[in-house]
Amino acid sequence: MTSHITDAPAVALPDVAAARLPQERRVVTEIPGPRSRELQARRAAAVPPGVGSVLPVYVTDAGGGVVVDADGNSLIDFGSGIAVTSVGNANPRVAERVRAQAERFTHTCFMVTPYESYVAVCEALNRLTPGDHDKRSFLVNSGAEAVENAVKIARYATGRQAVVVFDHGYHGRTLLTMTLTAKNMPYKQGFGPYAPEVYRMPLAYPYRWPTGPENCGPEAAAQVADQISAQIGASNVAAVVIEPIQGEGGFIVPAPGFLPALAEFCRANGILLIADEVQTGFARTGAMFACEHEGVVPDLVTTAKGIAGGLPLAGVTGRAEIMDRVHGGGLGGTFGGNPLACEAALAVLEEIETGGLVDRARRIGEIMLPRLRAQAARHDVVGDVRGRGAMLAIELVKGGGSTEPDPVLTAEIARRCHAAGLLVLTCGTYGNVLRFLPPLVIPEHLLREGLDILERAFDG
Repeated sequence: MTSHITDAPAVALPDVAAARLPQERRVVTEIPGPRSRELQARRAAAVPPGVGSVLPVYVTDAGGGVVVDADGNSLIDFGSGIAVTSVGNANPRVAERVRAQAERFTHTCFMVTPYESYVAVCEALNRLTPGDHDKRSFLVNSGAEAVENAVKIARYATGRQAVVVFDHGYHGRTLLTMTLTAKNMPYKQGFGPYAPEVYRMPLAYPYRWPTGPENCGPEAAAQVADQISAQIGASNVAAVVIEPIQGEGGFIVPAPGFLPALAEFCRANGILLIADEVQTGFARTGAMFACEHEGVVPDLVTTAKGIAGGLPLAGVTGRAEIMDRVHGGGLGGTFGGNPLACEAALAVLEEIETGGLVDRARRIGEIMLPRLRAQAARHDVVGDVRGRGAMLAIELVKGGGSTEPDPVLTAEIARRCHAAGLLVLTCGTYGNVLRFLPPLVIPEHLLREGLDILERAFDG
């Protein structure tokens, strides 16, 4: 077993209780229970099966570190709606600002008659994203839309067409972002043909690097530089798009030095570096943005998920000289930067900064990491423990010295956790990674109880 994570200094993690909901696990029926099964039957007649669900319990309430279902079960939340509700579900500050805005107006379209909150969110993104250079931001609806717009801007600004992405990467479900995404099932199968001029490179994946994790960073960086130069031509590349920690691909933290070397190669060749911080942004990894862990300053940053506490919002932030090149009317969208979502985002950012949630993410990692490593020591099916802050994962393999992925065991461990009242998610190119994304406001006793349940799930 190997581990790739930066340990955090000790920071107290106070209990944060959502006053509306008891912060406790409560299992009163089998999961899913009878009411959820009734709703699932209705869903089957109304919603296509292509829209999946990790756990078909139908939620009636949520807050702090719990999700309550239609049968009265209260589950510990280690998913945060895929890193969205980092400040907690129905966060009071978010709810109040959204309520007040809804009473004033719900939409005008920023491209028709603008409003201050959109500008304020962009100002905050310009201030918070890595680098002290002059920046511009604009707002859209989803992470995929943000990535697509970042690529569009990079092509416009550079006059080049080629885009470089990486093995195991995930960037969305639109035509272009499906093309950028590596994993075939379920995201790409049958949906081609795909967009042209997209080229995939090896990622510095320490656990699976052929010559070992100690060689991974420099060897992967050299290989990427060589392949871009020889197979594409660096002068043809508009942008390199990378997740500073891969999300759906398996929470892979690139080997140390890989991201800085990639950034340097891009600078030397006039290539724009796009950091997809959709899942890693807004305190999730123990820094406001994951690029900060190695001091990388991208040319463009895409954000979404944790930005607005569950309301649909995303952003593209970039160097002013790049963003200002696009002609008037070339960027935008009817709902991008909706006023309700903007107010929610301002509340989220205030909560992160005043609530010390960057430190709390580090503390969550400090609590979870030793427990996950202990599982690896006890069970040889745990091949790797990795991540940063409150974005952690374990990769499961066949064991006995094998590194062969074990998606069947991964699904079974997740099922046992769900049955016991712990919501966990899986991911990975091979479907063999358990990922953990607890709300940053989860009370410590729930965090520890969730880890207890995970340990029992491994014991069978």
